[in-house]
Amino acid sequence: MQIGPRIPRIKAAGSDGWEIVYRARALVAAGEHVLNLTIGEPDRTTDPRVLTAMHEAAMGGLTGYTFGPGLPELRRAIAARVTERTGVATRPESVIVTPGGQAALFAAHMVLLSQGDTGLYITPHYPTYPTTILATGAEAVSVAASAEAGFQPKAEAILEAQARTGARSLLINTPNNPTGVVYTPETVAGIADACREANLWLISDEVYDTQIWEGAHHTPRALPGMEERTVVIGSMSKSHAMTGSRLGWIVAPDEVVEAATVLATNTTYGVVPYIQKGALAALELGPDFEEEIAAPFRRRRALVQAAVAGSDKVSTAPAAGAMYVMLDIRETGISGEAFARRLIEEERIAVMPGESFGAAAAGHLRVALTLPDADLSEAVTRIVAFAEGL
Repeated sequence: MQIGPRIPRIKAAGSDGWEIVYRARALVAAGEHVLNLTIGEPDRTTDPRVLTAMHEAAMGGLTGYTFGPGLPELRRAIAARVTERTGVATRPESVIVTPGGQAALFAAHMVLLSQGDTGLYITPHYPTYPTTILATGAEAVSVAASAEAGFQPKAEAILEAQARTGARSLLINTPNNPTGVVYTPETVAGIADACREANLWLISDEVYDTQIWEGAHHTPRALPGMEERTVVIGSMSKSHAMTGSRLGWIVAPDEVVEAATVLATNTTYGVVPYIQKGALAALELGPDFEEEIAAPFRRRRALVQAAVAGSDKVSTAPAAGAMYVMLDIRETGISGEAFARRLIEEERIAVMPGESFGAAAAGHLRVALTLPDADLSEAVTRIVAFAEGL
């Protein structure tokens, strides 16, 4: 017997860099000290107040099925947060709660794409972007944002890709994982222009919207003519240190929310209700709490920049947000993959090779700002020294 072709098709999309993660874990299991800069997960655990809310909700009986798009009170809180942060009046009916941001990405593409369609995505990209599109049966086509352009995507490249492929959707991510780049107002306006001109659905992954170190976050949903064609992905994972709780959402036109609700009924049956109550408690802690979660990454980004300053072999991409800094090591003359493999074996430092985020990130390394300050400074200082000694 053979399995169906869907999963092999996804796996055929290529390496996602996880071999470095697995190697680091194996070394740690063998008792070795590894400075691990691979995973984008806050290094603080979920706040006790949030866990208490979950516990009380569970003990109070909220352990059954959750049908539909989410608890009404949580949808109201998400809609209020989106309205406050973006200036776009958002109704609870425009929100569906999902089991994490990845499930939101999957649901959005399942709703918008079908077999034989094409979905575009900006690269460098989070590794599941093309595979999520492929999972729908559609083709996944990348649109490169080059290092020379500061990893800011260009409208003309989007239009060219759409004209060539007949694509129905475009997936973007700002603040960006892996580069740490925040799209400028001009970039966001260009993306919106391209989507209107080419009649594209825009899926905007904004899970890092609280982590802005320079400038401001600009959602394309706020621009004229975009609310009706934009699907925004949100999550509690990064903003509230709730990665394992798997609580995300979609903000979208009503027909998308209704279709995603049908999909949820036939896949997840919704999100665990006591987890939703925990998310509600977290949102009620307000923007000061979100800034508290973000503050270490702001500080550590400056530490990385200081450690790299003055090197003729290593520089940083213009990281203005998110919990990552992309190191440009092209001056060493070797690939990011080769550099990362040597680094883990010779220095016991684990980083993600740029190539795992697409060809546009070749010759780079992604550093997650998720170690304590002293360990992070040591790791980056040693990376610079390693690069200069090659």
